[in-house]
Amino acid sequence: MNDAPMRTVTLSDVATAAGVSISTASKALNARDDVAATTRARVLAVAEQLSFTPNAMARGLLAGRTGTVGLLTSDLEGRFVIPILMGAEDAFGEGQVNVFLCDARGDSIREQHHLRALLSRRVDGIIVVGRQTDPRRSLGQDIPVPVVYAYSPSDDPRDLSVTPDNVAGGRLAVEHLLACGRTRIAHISGDPAYAAAQDRLLGARAALADAGLELIGEPMFSEWTEHWGRDAGALLLQRHPEIDAIFCGSDQIARGVLDSARDLGRRVPEDLAVIGYDNWEILASNSRPELTSIDANLQQLGRQAAQRVFEAIDGSDARFASGVRPQPVRLVIRGSTIARR
Repeated sequence: MNDAPMRTVTLSDVATAAGVSISTASKALNARDDVAATTRARVLAVAEQLSFTPNAMARGLLAGRTGTVGLLTSDLEGRFVIPILMGAEDAFGEGQVNVFLCDARGDSIREQHHLRALLSRRVDGIIVVGRQTDPRRSLGQDIPVPVVYAYSPSDDPRDLSVTPDNVAGGRLAVEHLLACGRTRIAHISGDPAYAAAQDRLLGARAALADAGLELIGEPMFSEWTEHWGRDAGALLLQRHPEIDAIFCGSDQIARGVLDSARDLGRRVPEDLAVIGYDNWEILASNSRPELTSIDANLQQLGRQAAQRVFEAIDGSDARFASGVRPQPVRLVIRGSTIARR
């Protein structure tokens, strides 16, 4: 007997099964007049078949709350922040919740100004999105609405934070390389002061230890750049020509490593497997060969943060009211790590 909890059916699931957009599914379920009768009937039938229950938070918001949530970020232009915000806004849109977006630009004074502005608008909850996975200062425990921290966890364990599981990501990267038959693995990463760099190394070493192996050479740290990847890759391959795989702490670093491997006559993936991190699509897909990478699932992380806000406002999140909740990452396999024949 399988006692694993079943995943909650979402409005997106109903829309996909019925072959309509999320907005059309929402209109159909709410008996809006601008939906064809046949479409409404199909959506209702699918909802019943999937045992879909409309989000209790969305009903509660429409019934009495202001129906607004604040998104407070420190880096609106950041490559990692944007997909998190997109995922959160998608989830709020399904629940018919309006969003106020504020960018503090890394300034604590500006952040406090935006916080006061959001509270004056009587928002029902707030998501705080950081620019990196290092802990950030808590907004405090006297905020009158639920607060969820996304990407950058709060430094106060009483707060609720959702962040990518970088330890699991490092483990997943190395386990993939091992599955491809690679046993002489090295690691090049970015700034060692970043929690992400240390967590990914921790996961990588754990996977190697499970296989009775160790990294070849010492981990190399510096910048999150292609330039560093080229320099470190060249130095590493010259010092340790026996290396058959390199786990890189970012896709930018991995791109640089690919350049050095090519310059030194090392074929990828035949002689050397290379795996990156972040799954930056424009980099990974335009690499030659295309780059295998670990995807932090940032849009899904944003959706999870929004769902936690829903649950906190609704009072149904008692089990997960505080602490850091690591979110799953995933492996995206491309041509840079094809297993040897």
